[in-house]
Amino acid sequence: MQKFLFLVLSLLFSFTAVADTYVNGYCRKDGTCVQGYYRSSPNSTTTDNYSSQGNTNPYTGTSGSRANDYTPEASNYGAGQTIYTGPKGGQYYINEYGQKVYVPKQ
Repeated sequence: MQKFLFLVLSLLFSFTAVADTYVNGYCRKDGTCVQGYYRSSPNSTTTDNYSSQGNTNPYTGTSGSRANDYTPEASNYGAGQTIYTGPKGGQYYINEYGQKVYVPKQ
């Protein structure tokens, strides 16, 4: 029985570790360098993202502050802007610099 429990726990922890993605550090055009970091793996929901409300990043200990998709808080992002939907379902608006700014789905 103990071996079975150990096996189940080992598998659980091995799948949890695979769910994270390491993003390599990089330098921006303006000379600002960003250190590498871990994030949750991309998928079709924001509810399991470290930056989403109700979640905590296990690597930094910071609590998520971004609204989850389809919550009342999501409608506050991009207020006054036209919200577009991309080909893969992501929602965004165009900022004053002509760049896409992705927002939680409304």
